[in-house]
Amino acid sequence: MQASVLEALRTHAAADYPRESCGLILKANGQEHYVPCRNLAASDAHFILHPEDYAAAEEAGEVVCIVHSHPNLPPLPSEADRVMCEQTGLPWLIVNWPTGALRTFQPSGYQAPLIGRPFSHGILDCYTLIRDYYQRALRLDLPDFERAPEWWTQGGNLYLDHFDEAGFIEVPLPALQQHDVLLMQNAAPVPNHSAIYLGGGRILQHCQGHLSAESIYGGYWRKCTTHCLRHRNLLNA
Repeated sequence: MQASVLEALRTHAAADYPRESCGLILKANGQEHYVPCRNLAASDAHFILHPEDYAAAEEAGEVVCIVHSHPNLPPLPSEADRVMCEQTGLPWLIVNWPTGALRTFQPSGYQAPLIGRPFSHGILDCYTLIRDYYQRALRLDLPDFERAPEWWTQGGNLYLDHFDEAGFIEVPLPALQQHDVLLMQNAAPVPNHSAIYLGGGRILQHCQGHLSAESIYGGYWRKCTTHCLRHRNLLNA
């Protein structure tokens, strides 16, 4: 990688510190260039690369690498970084600031574990867990839906608006069976959490701020359940 590219991405990391910087390495006319991008994340501890900046870069050349910084942390990929690297299909580069240390990594077929994954909204959250479980356990590919952080406080209704499109129908809670999806209203005006019923009175879920885990389905979780959903492919199972 050209020294000018490394200097540019380190300069960007320093300018955005202590927030995470993000950008793209672009190849155009046989040369590589670093393109700084806007970070839309509300938190300093992660990044959301502005889609307009990505689109503009694609028009200018070939995107060959995605870059972001880890302020005050080693340049080691987080679980969310590894998942997103797979989704983009591109190499990623992480730069630590203020040390300037670098690390690159490539898509390698990585899959986050169903149990013990950290929470990252829109990347590793309760709906991501539903999608991953259905793909791995049942070979059913569920569509993804764009969702802003705390969408339930902004008039959004992710689950009720999209469960039919995702292939689910509502069934009575007393008919609950393995693989059903439970919607829950957790201190919100609409259902904003989901879990998979594993059978035997246990659920698989991923709560904000916690690792994904198996839990007993009872008490609070049963009380805040609003809907029981079953995929159409499982109606005769």
